[in-house]
Amino acid sequence: MTSREPARSRSQRKQDVLNRLDRDEDAWVATASPSGEPCLVPLSFLWDRGTLLVSTRRANPTAINVGRQGRAVVALGHTRDVVHIEADAELVEGRDLAKESADAFAAKLGWDPRDRTPWVYIRFTPVVVKAWREANEQPDRLLMREGQWLD
Repeated sequence: MTSREPARSRSQRKQDVLNRLDRDEDAWVATASPSGEPCLVPLSFLWDRGTLLVSTRRANPTAINVGRQGRAVVALGHTRDVVHIEADAELVEGRDLAKESADAFAAKLGWDPRDRTPWVYIRFTPVVVKAWREANEQPDRLLMREGQWLD
C-alpha cells in the first residue's frame, strides 16, 4: 500500500492522538482470559487525567478478564487512521472513582454508571501507544514506550 500524503511527524501524530482521545467517544477494547480466550468489544470512553475510563457490567468478560489479567489493548479509529494502545487495566468501583471523573464521564457520554448496581469502571493506563495512517508511517509509529511519550 502506498500513501497519498507525506508521513506526519511524531509530534503531529502525538497531537492527533491526543485530539482523538479528547473528542472520540468509542473504542475497541481487547482482553483475554487466563486461558487465552480473546474478547473484543466496543465501549464508550472518557480520556481522563492521562487514562481512558470505560464502564461495563461487572459480570461481562471484559471486566472479568481485566480483574484477572490487568492488561488490555484499546484501539481507536479505522484502518487508515489507527491509534493502538497497550494498557495496564484496573477495575474501579464507582464509590472509589474521583467525583470529578465520574461527573465528566456522565456529562460526556450521557449516562451515569454510578446509578447502576452491577456496573464497574475500568481505567486503562497507556503503556505503549502507536499511531499510523498508511504504510509510510508504520516504521516510526511508536509514540509512547513504558508509559512515557517519546516526543
